[in-house]
Amino acid sequence: MDASSREKLLEALKHSIPKKQIFENAPMSRYTTLRLGGPADVLVQIASVEQLSSAYAAARDAGAEVRVLGNGSNLLIRDGGVRGLVLQLGELFSEVSDPVPLPDGRVALTAQGGATLQKLCNAAADHALSGLEFASGIPGTVGGAAYMNAGAYGGEMKDVITHVTACLPDGRTVAYSNEEMDFGYRKSKINQQPEPIAITSVTVALTPADEETVRATMREFSARRREKQPLTLPSCGSTFKRPEGRFAGTLIEECGLKGCRVGGCSVSTLHAGFLVNDQQGSACDYLSLIAQVQKTVYEKTGVRLEPEVRIWGEDVCAKEI
Repeated sequence: MDASSREKLLEALKHSIPKKQIFENAPMSRYTTLRLGGPADVLVQIASVEQLSSAYAAARDAGAEVRVLGNGSNLLIRDGGVRGLVLQLGELFSEVSDPVPLPDGRVALTAQGGATLQKLCNAAADHALSGLEFASGIPGTVGGAAYMNAGAYGGEMKDVITHVTACLPDGRTVAYSNEEMDFGYRKSKINQQPEPIAITSVTVALTPADEETVRATMREFSARRREKQPLTLPSCGSTFKRPEGRFAGTLIEECGLKGCRVGGCSVSTLHAGFLVNDQQGSACDYLSLIAQVQKTVYEKTGVRLEPEVRIWGEDVCAKEI
């Protein structure tokens, strides 16, 4: 993004968004759980749908590319950084509604897109509602969870979502039903679109249940994660999608790749499905490690592992992965 375009973008943003929410050359390593990557030209922390619409308009006028960011828990930023505008839906856009009874006996909760998934899980437990137990402990925002149809332990977001609202790049707000979201394994209608669509709210329908039973199940799933996953190390969670009929972590372990290292990044010795940044690595290290794991697994098993992690930014590695 050239200097004149950046200045035009910043000037337009400042008309509708407080200066304290606008960041130039934002170090993206602070905004992702992998703790890697170069800077974004401009990052804006969104606090309302109106600000989101205004930011899209500013980007259009400046000819700036737009990216939508949640908690950055499934995202790798290349070392060259991100050109254009990054819109972060996070803490400033994270309210969870009071419960609303539905005609079928279930109860609806609505969360803004920047709310953490754990915050929504906690609200469900507080109101003795069952259906989100599987999601307790999953990092990321509610918007991100809907965007990729996050899931674990036999549950997925598609099982509980009734509808989502979203802001389109032209500033219009739209609503999509569960069916219209076209959920699949780690996919939705929105993440199949070429344009950057921001999920502004997610409504889930949950079942009244015994509060302590709900909390006990959530504690159990969270304990399993702590026991089996390297949660204390920077990572983006499961790096690869699950191959049909197999588990990526099991394949990687069977190929003898636990502990395999490229620079400051390695295959976790606790769970081979997690590639971790355990020695202050670079995005180039991480991308090279992904490629090495893919190559070895394919050569030994014939299975092609597909990354689950999204990749943004300019490549400055010696070789494109």
